[in-house]
Amino acid sequence: MPRSVNAVASRARRKKVLKMAKGYFGRKKNVWTVAKNQVEKGLQFAYRDRKTKKRNFRALWIQRINAGVRLQGLSYSRFMGLAHSSGLGLNRKVLADLAMNHPETFAKIVDKVQNHKNVLVNA
Repeated sequence: MPRSVNAVASRARRKKVLKMAKGYFGRKKNVWTVAKNQVEKGLQFAYRDRKTKKRNFRALWIQRINAGVRLQGLSYSRFMGLAHSSGLGLNRKVLADLAMNHPETFAKIVDKVQNHKNVLVNA
């Protein structure tokens, strides 16, 4: 009895990998062994960089908040400390957007947080 190989499944698996390799340069896009290695490497990069992207965005939000708060005469760390103690329910993403696109609204938030500090000190 001849050996049975599942050519349909093998071809489908190779086609799937070659489809994922679309757009790569040179033999990486059309030679099975090279494309397979490159796609595996690409998936590793994608997994790693999904976490890196979160890190980078948080750093960007912190820089934007810091720039907006410095215009109001505060530092980032002081502002965030006051914001947490005053119970401000806005996260860094929203604060960064306000600091960049709506500076007058952000200035009102900073004033409210600073006034809350004065109320705590006077009480």
